[in-house]
Amino acid sequence: MRILLVDDEVELTQPLSRLLTREGYIVDAVYDGTSGSEFAQAGSYDLLILDWMLPGKTGLEICQQLRRQGKTTPVLFLTAKDTLDDRVQGLDAGADDYLVKPFELRELLARVRALLRRSGSQHETTTGRLIVADLELDCENQVAYSQGRIIELSQKESQLLQYFMEHAGQLMTHAQIMQNLWQEEEQPSSNAIAALIRLLRRKIEVGRETALIHTVYGKGYRFGASSVESV
Repeated sequence: MRILLVDDEVELTQPLSRLLTREGYIVDAVYDGTSGSEFAQAGSYDLLILDWMLPGKTGLEICQQLRRQGKTTPVLFLTAKDTLDDRVQGLDAGADDYLVKPFELRELLARVRALLRRSGSQHETTTGRLIVADLELDCENQVAYSQGRIIELSQKESQLLQYFMEHAGQLMTHAQIMQNLWQEEEQPSSNAIAALIRLLRRKIEVGRETALIHTVYGKGYRFGASSVESV
């Protein structure tokens, strides 16, 4: 999924862009309203994260322009404006959500996931392939591509990777994975998920500086996430 981040605070924008990228999103970051408006008009984004006060053109003006054009891309405002009137003005301009600075990164990521779920956005290209960060999955042919490598997958590995990529950044419990990959009558062994995860990790994480599949102990797994709960 593609996100446009527009904020003139470089000390916020750069680390936030890196965080979103680690979560599996494709991020374009710009630092003024004029460029932000141009990117929003020209690009195909699943979510816009806009600062309210920007040089050149405000986030409010960018949002209003998009809504006048009939574009429904979700908009999340990041702003120091925290009065009730400010919130009402932002929502009336067409924003879908509003987060006051300073904010917790966990809350921002949760709001991003909620807006993307609400809009029905998928990590899917027009060719039917899934893309998260630098990993691309051809579901039909059970082949993945990463850093110039072609990765051949078994049917179950491909199904698991597809499930993870479609829910990047979300916690997937053992029960959810089991239900998605196996029919009730198949009854896999209790360690089937862990064994499949190990096989998939060996294939897609070779040569990577950071892992893609993270274990959240006692709960399940998160794909593309960076979390203190994960290893």
